[in-house]
Amino acid sequence: MDDIDRAIINRLQGGLPVCERPYLEAARSIGIGEEALIARLSQLLERGILTRVGPLFQVERMGGAFTLAALHAPDDCYEQVAQRVNALPQVAHNYARTHALNMWFVIATETPSEIDEVITRIEHDTGCKVFNFPKSREYFVEMKLKV
Repeated sequence: MDDIDRAIINRLQGGLPVCERPYLEAARSIGIGEEALIARLSQLLERGILTRVGPLFQVERMGGAFTLAALHAPDDCYEQVAQRVNALPQVAHNYARTHALNMWFVIATETPSEIDEVITRIEHDTGCKVFNFPKSREYFVEMKLKV
């Protein structure tokens, strides 16, 4: 990453402007052109430095649901279990942990009833018991990392 890539990441962590051409406005604030910004974002995504560029939604306000879930995947088939879990479009992220429950992931669905359906599907596809940890309270952290 060079200084421009760092400036892009630092600037966009605060969000894109809400306007007709948000990438143009963001690019101007960084001191580059709109096409250069879009090209660099594509490169950062391709290189895996960024995993996504887009809005964060309050899924519950839109009628959907999300939950934190975990399971224990045996060491000898951990990667296969991870592939099956990650293959589902409702799985937003997946984290390996050094804990009895060694795989944690977020499930996001269009309706609250789908959470149980996805958990049942994961249990069927992996043979692993899924533990559901729905949020009981929401906190606003707004963590931004300067790069």
